[in-house]
Amino acid sequence: MTAPLFSPLLKLMPTEKLKNWAGNIEYSTDRLYSPETVEQVAELVKKYAKVKVLGTRHCFNRIADSKDNFISLKQMNKVVAIDETAHTVTIEAGINYGLLCPYLESKGYALHNLASLPHISVAGACTTATHGSGLKNGNLSTAVRAIEFIKADGNTVTLHRDKDGEKFNAAVVGLGGIGVITKITLAIEPTYKMRQDVYQFLPMAQLKDHFEQIESAGYSVSLFTDWQTDKINEVWIKSKIAADSKFNFGPEFFGAKAATKNMHPIADLSAENCTEQMGVPGTWYERLPHFKMGFTPSSGVELQSEYFVPRTHAVEAIFAISKLGKQIGPHLFITEIRTIDADNYWMSPCYKQPSVTIHFTWKQEWDAVQKLLPLIEKELAPFNAKPHWGKLFTMPPSHLASLYQNLPAFRQMLKEYDPTGKFRNDFLDKYIYGV
Repeated sequence: MTAPLFSPLLKLMPTEKLKNWAGNIEYSTDRLYSPETVEQVAELVKKYAKVKVLGTRHCFNRIADSKDNFISLKQMNKVVAIDETAHTVTIEAGINYGLLCPYLESKGYALHNLASLPHISVAGACTTATHGSGLKNGNLSTAVRAIEFIKADGNTVTLHRDKDGEKFNAAVVGLGGIGVITKITLAIEPTYKMRQDVYQFLPMAQLKDHFEQIESAGYSVSLFTDWQTDKINEVWIKSKIAADSKFNFGPEFFGAKAATKNMHPIADLSAENCTEQMGVPGTWYERLPHFKMGFTPSSGVELQSEYFVPRTHAVEAIFAISKLGKQIGPHLFITEIRTIDADNYWMSPCYKQPSVTIHFTWKQEWDAVQKLLPLIEKELAPFNAKPHWGKLFTMPPSHLASLYQNLPAFRQMLKEYDPTGKFRNDFLDKYIYGV
């Protein structure tokens, strides 16, 4: 029975080694299978003793790696249904935001937020607690209302936010350990228009007295700095446009000056692929990301690290990192500072904690970066900083474990769905099972 099913199903990659988007990770196997249905996913899960899902490969560490078998859900990228009564959309797990967003817009709907890049998969973003920005905006996974996945025995499990309580909260940010996510249901809302305005050279001292005002200036606000001066290089303010709304800022913003042209987060680079600025109205999905939907980067020759700190310690943490500016500068492209609201997901860095993230986009100089990360982590340690699960960090597993009060219960939940360790890999063994 299985032979005719798997012969067209097997789509092994050519002899070129599988790598992540940035090229800094070469995966430990080239065995990649591309199912087209939930039934085919279940057959693969039942057939192999070890398997991992490989998404759009935007993780910079080995959280998604496998020495055995990969499943790609790229073929499973359809919208299943929109429920206009419940205000939800159900999608196959392989779809990315670049495909989903224009579809939702065509039906008159929108999502609450998006990440900087629209090319990441919805399932991958949700399971790693990836985020956008905004004082009142939770990370992307806070839109999840239901999740369907194949557990280790090949059976399907569906968890609903309204029915399954803490089990749902444990599973959504599952770090790839619960099984193969096959469908996700997301909350949607009526479509909206936005504008984007950029200001340059905000005096960093303004953060001490006006951090909340600066971050609340728009629906989503990003601060970009290279730590080389006493100024924030750029402030990107993304604002919703409503019939009764009015943009309240003119040529100056807390001492920063309005940009006179579209900007790239790295000021010396062309803004050609960046979303439109200068206050020009546009649809939500053409303003919330920093980069255009139509621009699909084949690779990003960079490394990324990111740390979440409680919002109450945001200013202290920013100034702690500023002391390292001269050491960081030669190896850094840019840092982005964003806010994220609290959520209820056990393994989310924002679990019951409104947060600020300090994100580092590094040059591909790992030897230097891996020496800098412990210095950054030491400066942020007093604030109980948590690293992004899909980015580079050097924090010891024991310390990371101490930051997640629900880790023992999360580990038990994983064992319930995966008693034989089918979805485990070296990353999960080190940071989840090994502590």
